[in-house]
Amino acid sequence: MSEEKQTMEDFEDEINASFVKFEEGDIIQGTAVSVEEEEIIVDLQSFSQGVIPSEQYSDDPDFRAMDEIRVGDVLRVMVMYEDEQGRTVLSLKQAKEAESWEILRKARQERTLYEVRVKSTVNAGVIAYIEGIRGFIPASQLALHYVEEEELESYVGRLLKVRVITADEEADKLVLSAKDVEKEEAVKAHEAKLNALQKGFVTEGTITRIESYGCFVDIGEDLTGLVHISQICNKFLKSPKEAVHLGMKVKVKVLDAADGKIRLSMKQAEDIAPEIGKEQGDSGKEAALEYKDEEATTSLAGLLKGIQLE
Repeated sequence: MSEEKQTMEDFEDEINASFVKFEEGDIIQGTAVSVEEEEIIVDLQSFSQGVIPSEQYSDDPDFRAMDEIRVGDVLRVMVMYEDEQGRTVLSLKQAKEAESWEILRKARQERTLYEVRVKSTVNAGVIAYIEGIRGFIPASQLALHYVEEEELESYVGRLLKVRVITADEEADKLVLSAKDVEKEEAVKAHEAKLNALQKGFVTEGTITRIESYGCFVDIGEDLTGLVHISQICNKFLKSPKEAVHLGMKVKVKVLDAADGKIRLSMKQAEDIAPEIGKEQGDSGKEAALEYKDEEATTSLAGLLKGIQLE
């Protein structure tokens, strides 16, 4: 008797559910019972059959219903209106949109990393989709260097790592940045290179800048260090220009690499520049010639080889 009563109660629940009236804008769930490219039929557990027309699938041009959805899938949809056949017209994309904007707002706050494929170009940028929402990547946010208008077409089809920098649902504005990700990766790579530098490491570099207090030496791999005037040679110098010049190749020893700065020494690397050799007579000349033929202990590229730079 109790089983019969339970069955009747279940039956009554189903009947009551079938007469539920949906309102425009409601977000509801239904089960896909038929999936076609033109429309998806949805069981709403109601007297009214649900239908999703193809234009309400997604804004993503690559979305294919028959690839993305299977019969039996439970779908989250938004109620649009009732058509002439009495069916409830639904929107997959608008339900997804409401949910997607919330996800994107959170992604902006948490700096979530996405990988997107560029779909097309527009004036001053390109288009890519995240969570089904059309996103704009300005040319100024495509790379660390500025991308010219004529270069934009070469980005179509390319995969980019991006972050959300603007997510404004009311203005329907989603702005993405690949530059932001590249900048962060460049900083990490630079830090990894700095950490790999060993105190006492000797290599060659090129003088790129001279100041009253010393000179800056490019040692490769986008790393530049300072040789203080007291570390240029064993002779007292009033100005670094007495011993070095721009573009000069020198041997340097790493004294320290901390807080993003590299301190170098020429004199501790026993680097005897030709200019200094001239001033020090025959012994200096011999030493300069010896230096000229001598190679640096190793190259920076050799030191960094095998080190994982993230």
